[in-house]
Amino acid sequence: MQALCRKLTAKPLKMGVHGAWQRKLFPTRGKSCTWLLMNQNSPHYILTLSCADARGIVAAVSGFLTEQNGFIIESTQFGDPSTDRFFMRVHFSAPSGADLKARFASEVAQRFGMEWELHDASRKARVLVLVSKYQHCLNDVMYRYQTGQLPVEIVGVVSNHEDARSMVEWHGIPYHHLPVTADTKAAQEAQILELIEREAIDVVILARYMQILSSELSARLRGKAINIHHSFLPSFKGAKPYHQAYERGVKLIGATAHYVTDALDEGPIIEQEVTRVDHTFSPETLTAVGQDIEALVLARALKYHVEHRVLLNGTKTVVFR
Repeated sequence: MQALCRKLTAKPLKMGVHGAWQRKLFPTRGKSCTWLLMNQNSPHYILTLSCADARGIVAAVSGFLTEQNGFIIESTQFGDPSTDRFFMRVHFSAPSGADLKARFASEVAQRFGMEWELHDASRKARVLVLVSKYQHCLNDVMYRYQTGQLPVEIVGVVSNHEDARSMVEWHGIPYHHLPVTADTKAAQEAQILELIEREAIDVVILARYMQILSSELSARLRGKAINIHHSFLPSFKGAKPYHQAYERGVKLIGATAHYVTDALDEGPIIEQEVTRVDHTFSPETLTAVGQDIEALVLARALKYHVEHRVLLNGTKTVVFR
């Protein structure tokens, strides 16, 4: 960074089309790049908020961050006229200070009645994956985790079957076999919840976990559990959905990732994707294509969630991509 500063301040800049912008960032030759170094060395935070839409919210937030010697790296906002709610996500750096959160609460959040969270941008989310026999989504998530494509820490995998144990343990991740029947469902979910609390889990991923979570567990995991399922036009439920799609000559297949609620497959949608198919696709080809889409959509949804880009808006979401 110091070398970059020397390079940028070593000679006059050509003003060109962006002259005004360049004068603002580098006003005179020989000036230091203190602000660049401060941005590099200061802690990074992500602020997310929602409140009733009103004038002055953006000004209040940016003004507060300026007073804290903050540097805004990325800022996105959205006002929803259908709900009269305002949503905002700000990624910024600022000198570390224990009172940053308390001051924002008293000086800004209280004024606008905000629902808000301040996150340490450097902290990786702790993830627990639930899976049954199908392993395509699990395998994709673990690969993205191991290669650094997902800023997460997978701390365990829970399954009601033994099928995925060897693959999970090969990655060095603890595997928890928790079989379940109708009679043992409550006890099994209590074990899952105990694991979530013990490991301080931030988000639970249902990577084709073929069990319906109880209303009690769904409520405990509100906004913190993501499910993936196929999306057909028209929709098919039950066994072998891709074979049902083949029999009906479906021309579009896809997948939906959503937050888990007690209404089966009806939680707030985070991400979706579709692809065209035709009469040449066999049931096996449809299944393979569909599984690829499921893995992709789940990975996107997880990334949006752990980067704090998803805000709940009633029965739907605002996603700042």
